[in-house]
Amino acid sequence: MRSRWGALALAGVLTLAACGTEAPAATAGEGGGGSLVWAVETQPITFNPHQWGQNKARLLVHNQFDNLIARGRNGEFLPWLATSWEVSEDGLTYTFRLREDVTFHDGERFDAAAVKANLDQLVSEGYNPAVKAIQLRDFGSAEVTGPYTLKVTLKTPDGIFLDFLASPPAGQVSPRSLKNAKDLKAGGTDVVGTGPFILDRFTPGQEVHYRRNPDYDWAPPSAGHQGPAYLAELTYRFLPEAAVRVGALTSGQVQVIEGVPATEVGLIKSDPGLRLETSLNSGSAFSYYFNLSHAPFDDKRVREAFRDAVDVDAVLNAVYQGTAKRAWSIVGQGSPAFYDASLENTFGDDPARANRLLDEAGWNQRDGEGFRVKDGKRLSVRSVSSAPYVRDRRDVLAQAIQAAVKQSAGIDFQVKLVDDGTAQKAYREDQYEIFENSRGDTDAGAALNLILPKGAAINRTHVESAELDRLLAEASATSDPAERKELYAKVQKIAVADEVLLLPLYVPADQIAHGAGVTGVTFEPVSGTPNSAYDVRIGT
Repeated sequence: MRSRWGALALAGVLTLAACGTEAPAATAGEGGGGSLVWAVETQPITFNPHQWGQNKARLLVHNQFDNLIARGRNGEFLPWLATSWEVSEDGLTYTFRLREDVTFHDGERFDAAAVKANLDQLVSEGYNPAVKAIQLRDFGSAEVTGPYTLKVTLKTPDGIFLDFLASPPAGQVSPRSLKNAKDLKAGGTDVVGTGPFILDRFTPGQEVHYRRNPDYDWAPPSAGHQGPAYLAELTYRFLPEAAVRVGALTSGQVQVIEGVPATEVGLIKSDPGLRLETSLNSGSAFSYYFNLSHAPFDDKRVREAFRDAVDVDAVLNAVYQGTAKRAWSIVGQGSPAFYDASLENTFGDDPARANRLLDEAGWNQRDGEGFRVKDGKRLSVRSVSSAPYVRDRRDVLAQAIQAAVKQSAGIDFQVKLVDDGTAQKAYREDQYEIFENSRGDTDAGAALNLILPKGAAINRTHVESAELDRLLAEASATSDPAERKELYAKVQKIAVADEVLLLPLYVPADQIAHGAGVTGVTFEPVSGTPNSAYDVRIGT
């Protein structure tokens, strides 16, 4: 076997109209460190890391839950709850040696049996089908070989297994929580981890509150310090309106906000008492995926026409005022290891071609409103978006694209923003033509495997390609970065150029603004998403 080392002060107490509660003044708090209020754009659907799926809620996960391994600044794997691991020559057996000084928030001891309980739960039927089908599809078994030693056996070699263990869904949950939580999938105060903060209060639609874990002393080496968190307590306010978030920051009601709109960047930058920090996210770009299962996008010419009808640069500039990074592939530039730059400037912004293609496809008549029709039916396409996943003014972006495709090519783009249950029903019943999505996976391969293979969890293009499936399987089976890059380049060419499965729009990024007296606000080195508040402090 070969060894591997997993190698923000509030100005006063003000009434916050958006949520109807008062913002607490910054106080020293028991043990020092003070309290901080952080406004976020999106309320989590769940507080169980195993069920995580919102990139905007990722920063909450690592406040409460730790992973077996971490990622370093150069993407390397580092020890965390696992002190080391060994991988067999055939890539099928992983032996993990665990820390012996870690306890869950409920007092349960963290040990090999706890890790096994987490893995077994993750692959249990119906718990998280996407993880079971993709990240843990090659998982065979977990065997406790000692109190703090665990052997994991895979069915076939898996190049993204370690990345999964460093990702939010692999956060370690107390076995007691797994057995006794009132609503395990939703999470809450009775679903606990080993992290630097303890979730002790959640008011839906308003806020979630954490207090410091005084016993915490097992941060990964990539952290900015060791020992308990600096902050004594931490409140995240749910403020979906961007203007409200910015107003709360500038008025002193909160000390940190994420999701700074482009319209307010200049205001933040010009204020000497504020700081702005941004980072591109890893994973897949925000794209419109075309549903091939029925008309009109079962015709490749219509897919190409929709893409050519949009001047993406103009649309992004109008909505984001030069702050958005244009995407050219299913993989975003935030994942440079696998991004295929050869696709840049190869498609889009060609209204003449879009109209020619639609004429050829038989959509050569117009109704009284200027929309194209064929056989008496309007050329209409629907996008059904789940509200909890909408970020970055994507609703405004959709309206801009809606206007563009009507003006350029006579396409009726219908934009629907609905609750998550309604959205999931539309997806199940195939009542949509465009599926919006971006993924924040640290390894872009995980996103590709969730979106493209036949039967994959979010393959909502309904594409069926033996070649895509083969390439993705080969890439998952190797840990050679060069080989994986070559294979993923072929995947991107098929998805973007050959089959025109999507319209790439922009690379998601996180923007954080905070008071000058707040330090330690950072981004995760590989995902590019906001880090937990573990290293955040008020003052120096």
